[in-house]
Formats: sequence, C-alpha cells, structure tokens
Amino acid sequence: MLVFEGDVQALRAAHGRALGRGLRTAVFTREMFSTGNDTDNRAVVAAATELDLVGLAVFGPKNAVDKIVKGARRHP
Repeated sequence: MLVFEGDVQALRAAHGRALGRGLRTAVFTREMFSTGNDTDNRAVVAAATELDLVGLAVFGPKNAVDKIVKGARRHP
C-alpha cells in the first residue's frame, strides 16, 4: 500500500479516473468524520451531490493505479 497526498481537485480527478477505468474505490469525505458509524457514513456519501473528498482508496493493478494517482505526491 502506498499513500499519496493532494488537494481536493487532485482527489476528485483521481476518483474520476478510477471510476472511468472501472476500479474499486473507497471514498472518505469531510462529513464522514462527524458520524459515528458505517451506516451513517454510507448515507452521507449517498446523499452528497458533490463529494468533499479528503481521502481516496483505489484497488487495482499497479500500472492502472499509477496512472490514476498521477500528479499526486507520495505522503512522507
């Protein structure tokens, strides 16, 4: 597992590329940190018209994930 960092625009771009390639993702939005459980987290994401991303997980082949996170910096 590698961790990268970027601003909200970089996260949104990576999320869009991942979805476009059909890769599995997990999103972490700012609102999720005010809930206390998975059910509420899922409801927050489902109700969002625009995701306020603070984190993104992508699962897939290394070469595909490398292209998706292009432009992001590796987190120290």
